[in-house]
Amino acid sequence: MPEQLRFTVPQEFDGKPAKWFLKSRGLSTRMITRLKREKEGILLNGKILRTVDPVAAGAEVVVNLPEEESAYIQPVPGALDIVFEDSFLLIVNKPPQTPVHPVKQHQTNTLANYVTAYAQSRGERYVFRALNRLDKDTSGLVMIAKDRFTVNKLKHAVQKTYFALVHGEMTGSGTVDSPIGLRDDSKIVRCVREDGAPSVTHYTVLYSSKEFSCLKLQLETGRTHQIRCHMASIAHPLLGDDLYGGSRGQISRQALHCGEVEFVHPVTDKKIILRTQLPEDFREMIKDVPL
Repeated sequence: MPEQLRFTVPQEFDGKPAKWFLKSRGLSTRMITRLKREKEGILLNGKILRTVDPVAAGAEVVVNLPEEESAYIQPVPGALDIVFEDSFLLIVNKPPQTPVHPVKQHQTNTLANYVTAYAQSRGERYVFRALNRLDKDTSGLVMIAKDRFTVNKLKHAVQKTYFALVHGEMTGSGTVDSPIGLRDDSKIVRCVREDGAPSVTHYTVLYSSKEFSCLKLQLETGRTHQIRCHMASIAHPLLGDDLYGGSRGQISRQALHCGEVEFVHPVTDKKIILRTQLPEDFREMIKDVPL
């Protein structure tokens, strides 16, 4: 994880308490409280700064992030398709068939194992925190935050764009605004139900044939299996998604890919847009279609 955060105090915070300024930079109350207990947790121009002390315009505030402990993840060397990396974020393009986190059936072949080994090879140490948790068979961009500050700043501030192949012919664009909850007979499968959590999915059709359509999708909410559940609810389940009524006759996994993320960097405040091309199995399906 990065050892320090550095901020220059703008004019509008001249004379204001340090706590106000730190909260404006995205530090949580919990983090600020912990920093107060650190020997040199917060410094102003190199001197210890209390949270009740005023800050001055133009001064440099340095936050020394505390070390973190995490559950042990076995480092396993593995291929990583790195799309972006700096001191705060690692963003990779995850292939299908790769779980994000270790589970009972997958202890050493997960993205967390590969990232842990990669970090160690670079002399870095940080807790594995995926800001977006893709299913094992969903491909695409996964954002890993290297510290809690980045998590707090970005956990509800990333716009993700997905691409999916669905059964049947679709045209135009639309919105599925239907609440989602667990199906009564399952601990995994979701369904549309009146007492479910509000869920909204927007889609645009990029290509359509009588057999299948390619969609671009954006979510207003981030429910588990939201796209899979919503598309099945309108009789267009994802290709390969046999859990929600799709067929694996043309593709061996649910045809879902996180292809774009857009966010404001937690420290530089620069807007960042990252894109990946569609995965190989998608391209095989629509190789003659200009998207």
